Amino acid sequence: MFKNLKWVIKNLLIGVIVLYIVNFFGVEINIFVPINIITIIIVGFLRVPGLIILLILTKL
Repeated sequence: MFKNLKWVIKNLLIGVIVLYIVNFFGVEINIFVPINIITIIIVGFLRVPGLIILLILTKL
């Protein structure tokens, strides 16, 4: 059970870090992805494809 919880927490933490990095460096080229629980889950579990999906959706 703790192994699964550790995996989930690790993925959510990765999602938060990736979103902060994208927002930090994206200021230069006008990219911003809101940081909320839904975007954290999407980026945390889908990784790069999830980030690309969010970037496309925020530009629509």
